[in-house]
Formats: sequence, C-alpha cells, structure tokens
Amino acid sequence: MNPELALDKRLLRRSFENAAAAYDAAAVLQHEVCRRMLTRLDYVKHAPAAILDAGSGTGNVVAALHARYPRATLCALDIALAMVRRARARAPWWRRLLGRGVVPVCGDIERLPLRAAAVGMVWSNLALQWVNDPPRAVAEFRRVLAPGGLLMFSTFGPDTLKELRAAYQGIDRYTHVNRFIDMHDLGDMLVHGGFADPVMDMEYVTLTYSDVPALMRDLKAIGAHYVTAGRRPGMTARATLAAVESRYESLRHEGRLPATFEVIYGHAWKPLPQTTANGKPVIPINADTRLLP
Repeated sequence: MNPELALDKRLLRRSFENAAAAYDAAAVLQHEVCRRMLTRLDYVKHAPAAILDAGSGTGNVVAALHARYPRATLCALDIALAMVRRARARAPWWRRLLGRGVVPVCGDIERLPLRAAAVGMVWSNLALQWVNDPPRAVAEFRRVLAPGGLLMFSTFGPDTLKELRAAYQGIDRYTHVNRFIDMHDLGDMLVHGGFADPVMDMEYVTLTYSDVPALMRDLKAIGAHYVTAGRRPGMTARATLAAVESRYESLRHEGRLPATFEVIYGHAWKPLPQTTANGKPVIPINADTRLLP
C-alpha cells in the first residue's frame, strides 16, 4: 500500500470521538446500508449465541439484532470510546437489568481484544474502509469466530466519492480522499483468509448536495475526515477549495451536486474443522431419511 494512504489511527479515533454526538443525524447512508444488510439476514439460517458488532459506531443495529436474536449476547466494538458509550445506551433497560444488554468494547478491528472462537457472528457495517491492513482484519474476524460462524459486512468500494477525488486531481500533491478496497480483492482476501462460501455484491448509491461545503459538512459530521499520512498539514487554502468547488460545479444536475458511494456487501462462513481434537478426520454424512425418492 502507498504509505501516503496509510490511516493515522490516532487522528481517526479523535475524529470519531468528536463526531459521536452528531453522528446519527448525519449518517443517513450508514443507517440505510445497515437496513439493507439486515434484509440479507432473512435468507441466512443461523442462530449465534454471541455477536460482535465490529465498528459499531453509535449502535444503530443494536435494537434490530436484539430483536432477531433475543438470546444472543451482543458485543459492540468501536475505536472511539464516545461511540461505544452511545451503543451501550441503545440496549433497553430491562436487557441491561437481566445482564443481556450490550457488552461495550473500545478497540481496533485489526487487533480484536476478544478470545478465539468467542462469537457466532461478526457483523461489520461500513467499517473495513478504516483499517490499514484488510487481510489482518479478515484474519482477526476468522480468529474470533467459532467454527461454523458467520461473517457479514459492508464497506465502500473504489468509486466512492469519485466526483470529489476528480475535483481534487492535480490540485496539489496531497491526498484528499481515503482509499477504498475493490470488491474482487475483498473476495480474494476472504478465500485466502480461510473463509468458506464467500458471497459478494455491490451497488451504487448517489446522494445529492446543494454545494460542496454541504458535502464536506456531512463527511465531517460522521467523522469521515481525511486521516491519511499524505493529507495536507493544516487547513486547505481558500484558493484550493475554490478551485475544487469550481470543478465540482460542472457535475451539477437539476440544481444538485452528486456524491457517489460504491457500497460492497459480503458474507462468508468459518468452516467447521476437518479433524477432531485428537487429529482424526471428520467425515460429513448427509443422511437421506426419505423412504422413497
């Protein structure tokens, strides 16, 4: 990876800490992608005893996962403590009273502070774009999943914010848009990381804005700052911003400016072991109990 595109985790944490209070009001796309991910669970037969929400933010999926898996323990993990606190508060008081509320954990996806095989499902909505080493994150997901466990995630693909990236192209030598991972590369990572039966799909979602500053305010409100090593130190010059806005204006359609997001969805399974604890092979038997064909 280009070292200039490496994320500064210290700044990333601070950015999301500052955004926690205003996040839910601005995170329209994040909430919508969460809803679309949930509909995909309708086609999955699985009953996890424990779930890790990796990159939980303010916990926008807490209520839905509790409703779908009422007996499951839900661990909400985020790199920002302020986000974790808000996620914890999402659990109803009676669940907290019965000890079945949210287990809050402040930590990094690339180094999960959970024991191996601790959860039956890893859920991660729009968080993988905030890691520096995606294969390591995939390996961590596999490590904490129990055999037969499900990984379900969404993230942004390379066409995300392509209009903004084009507007900044050649303006200066700094990076202004974070890098995103291609869907096919993610699928390869899952296979190489030891996951089975990966399923990937993608869709484009376009939000529209009255002007470029409105887009920038939305990105800031959800903590999506440019925290790469190659970012510009200090504030961007007014002349640079004016040039970016001028370029972006060429895309105005019906009075609005588009902002494209390439949303990638994926799920895969941690395979069941092929040998027993004493090294004997496990031979699956599919019994057909029908008496007649």
